[in-house]
Amino acid sequence: MNIKPVIAQKSPYPIEVEEGKSYYWCQCGQSKKQPFCDASHKGTSFRPVVYKATETKKMYFCGCKSTSNQPFCDGTHSKI
Repeated sequence: MNIKPVIAQKSPYPIEVEEGKSYYWCQCGQSKKQPFCDASHKGTSFRPVVYKATETKKMYFCGCKSTSNQPFCDGTHSKI
């Protein structure tokens, strides 16, 4: 069982989200569809984090998987 996520990249993913749409952020870092889940977490303790967009705008999803503000970037990647 994984304890620490895989660092997908050391920068955020800028994504244009659409109001009313749900997004499933990959928490484990193993997804091939970063920053979103492709079920690569199977067999681990990780689960995707659901974000439902309340407006259409650009959001910055965490790429290092170490943010304290899941699923969004909080700058933690600059300390890794």
